[in-house]
Amino acid sequence: MGQTITYGADDKLIVPDQPTIPVIPGDGIGPDLWNATRTVVEAAVTKAYGGKRAVAWLEIFAGEGAFAKVGEYLPKASLDAIRQYRVAIKGPLSTPVGKGFRSVNVQLRHELDLYACVRPVRHIPGVPSPVLAPEKVDMVIFRENTEDVYAGIEWEAGSAEAAEVMALVRKLTGKTLRPDSGIGIKPISKTGSQRLVRRAIRHAVAHKLPTVTLVHKGNIMKYTEAAFRQWGYELAATEFGDVAVTEDEVFAKHGGKIPAGRVMIKDRIADSMFQQVLLRPDEYHVLAMPNLNGDYMSDALAAQVGGLGMAPGANIGDGYALFEATHGTAPKYTGMDKSNPGSLILSAAMMLDYLGWMEAAELVRNGIQNAVGAKVVTYDLARQMPGAAEVSCSGFGQAIIERM
Repeated sequence: MGQTITYGADDKLIVPDQPTIPVIPGDGIGPDLWNATRTVVEAAVTKAYGGKRAVAWLEIFAGEGAFAKVGEYLPKASLDAIRQYRVAIKGPLSTPVGKGFRSVNVQLRHELDLYACVRPVRHIPGVPSPVLAPEKVDMVIFRENTEDVYAGIEWEAGSAEAAEVMALVRKLTGKTLRPDSGIGIKPISKTGSQRLVRRAIRHAVAHKLPTVTLVHKGNIMKYTEAAFRQWGYELAATEFGDVAVTEDEVFAKHGGKIPAGRVMIKDRIADSMFQQVLLRPDEYHVLAMPNLNGDYMSDALAAQVGGLGMAPGANIGDGYALFEATHGTAPKYTGMDKSNPGSLILSAAMMLDYLGWMEAAELVRNGIQNAVGAKVVTYDLARQMPGAAEVSCSGFGQAIIERM
């Protein structure tokens, strides 16, 4: 029987040597991915700590698997388990597409207030990439996870509600919208923006990364996207004045060089940033942005380093964290022990870092890098790597363990 992780002051976890960690295996290929991930994590923890530490897994359910068992896509018991034990990991989940049904993934983030979607993007040598220099990509994206389109309110075109909103818009602004328009509202708050930027700057400081970039569309949306930018700069100045310096200050006062021990805060327009990550990726280290910008940017950056199959991710709030595969359920491969577990395994390595078990996390990442370097990979990578030895999902897990 495992022990409960507790949450102390200053956003610090108190982690016992045998923590209980809830796991949602997921739908489709999820159980296959989880089986491989579990063996890798357990091997790394054993190798790193010689039996002094271990994880007690607690299986819980969400998505189609939960609906089949209890008639609900997100059972209260599963949420309660994550709240009790604070750190959890999950495979991909599917949600029926239809009116009025919100993604289970989105529900989890809202129910637990997991406001930061954290996506490290770094190339693993040997993974096929569509760009010439994928090794220059080494960034961490902090995407706001509860506002913007995730808290969006909509009214259908032609509805009485849409007509009423359009009348209000005309009254307040004098602007007339086309009567056949659908209407949407995207809220972005100072509270939500600043707590995300705070977490991004803390990450940069803790890992000695030189820059944090606020990515926005503030040239068009003055009171949402531009406000995100402004609130980010304000937060940096008031809470991190001893370590933060703006890009303008770096060039005006420091000759264009970031002073030692400081983090430069800068901002970029979202569309320009897509060009920057292709042409000058090594100038960017931590990116903080509203929800929709972060959704696009994280997948685009993942493509630069080989795709979502090797892209880890986490949803983190104050005192709670949920680590996850960043791709879908691929139902046609269900139960075939074929799919690439890399995303979930790397997410598990992020989880080990979050627990403070860095030695085990590094073993996991070493194992993956060495397996890819030896060209022992699953079908999705093998078909792009001449001379590769194709292995199953579980076989890739074993290859990682053998190469830690």
